[in-house]
Amino acid sequence: MKHAMKPTPRKWIWVLGLAALLVAGCSAVLKQVGGAYSHPPEEMETILSDGAKALVAWAYGHVGDGRLRDYHVHVVGVGAGNTGAEVNPKMLSWLHPISRLKAAVYMNSSGVTDLANADRDYMERLTRLAENTPGGGKFHLLAFDRHYNADGTVNAAKTELYIPNDYVMALARQRRDLFVPVISVHPYRRDAVAALEKWAAQGAKFIKWLPNAQGIDASDPAIDPYYETMKTHNMVLLTHVGKELAVESGDAQALGNPLLFRRPLDRGVTVIMAHGASLGDSEDLDNPGDTPGARVDNFDLFMRLMDDPRYGDTLFGEISAITQFNRVPGPLLGLLERGDLHHRLVNGSDYPLPAINFLFQTRQFVNLGMITKEEQTYLREIYGVNPLIFDYVLKRILRHPETGAQFPSSVFQTHPRLQ
Repeated sequence: MKHAMKPTPRKWIWVLGLAALLVAGCSAVLKQVGGAYSHPPEEMETILSDGAKALVAWAYGHVGDGRLRDYHVHVVGVGAGNTGAEVNPKMLSWLHPISRLKAAVYMNSSGVTDLANADRDYMERLTRLAENTPGGGKFHLLAFDRHYNADGTVNAAKTELYIPNDYVMALARQRRDLFVPVISVHPYRRDAVAALEKWAAQGAKFIKWLPNAQGIDASDPAIDPYYETMKTHNMVLLTHVGKELAVESGDAQALGNPLLFRRPLDRGVTVIMAHGASLGDSEDLDNPGDTPGARVDNFDLFMRLMDDPRYGDTLFGEISAITQFNRVPGPLLGLLERGDLHHRLVNGSDYPLPAINFLFQTRQFVNLGMITKEEQTYLREIYGVNPLIFDYVLKRILRHPETGAQFPSSVFQTHPRLQ
């Protein structure tokens, strides 16, 4: 009989030690792990040095006013203020210290100080960051459906968070100048096709999936009517691919295999693959007879799909999270090297992750020759005021250490095929 792996004693010492500090009210610890910003976003012009201002001006100057597009911004909430949002109770209980610590880091990073006002605080902070982006732009707010079983029933135990479509649509309507709604409809819901029809009639174009956490097998033939409805309404699927770490996924990491998405792609559905599948490996489903069970890096599987000429007009890659310390340098260098694919890449921040301090180690990029030491200093200044701007500027200035190749400004603009 197999036993579940237990955390190592060292891991538990770290968890319990950090828990004790947090319980004792040590906000400095959270600042080091989470939101180490030091000034409100409105103070950028008065706080930044001339060098940091010049770097920001260069980075945004090539995009054009109002043309910046962030296709990947999470809405987070606990249901405070009757938003309808939900989180799994373990996220708010010290009986589950790892989940509780993760929730504490997310809240600190996104400016939430009081659970009673968490939903409002989160959106107020995000709105201020977006409003103070030079030149303006649009930010896609993501709904997040529950985990469903194959029989169409909700699996509450495996649902870590739920952000309803109604809430996201209302937020986008309140600030049409800033936000674009992205609905989330689980394809195993019994009303999935009807729900797509409903939201399409209200102008929704983008759909968010996180298969590993939501329990979605993109290759399931039962989903075909869902795909046909998407195609009928020219809807776009923004999906996680690769290994998932931010949201609990249990034993379902295989659902992040990029090759599972051949089914919607073969049916003409437009798919944006988030993060370039930049973590983990999966079974090579294209060649099952060669070496049964063979594992291939998810990024390589993603690139295999990007190189398939059949998907040249329907498959896009998205570059959120690729600058996190655990994804550098491989996939990042691989994307910079492929200038022939840059016209099919789009930008995403995966906010609030850019506000989590420890995920971004700018010294990596200095050591790799991708930014200068001076640029690193400026990036730290920018992070202290606006993590969204930090995320964009970092990706905009990165250079391939051998060729000097960068992501062109088009990657960060509204893509003409996705309007």
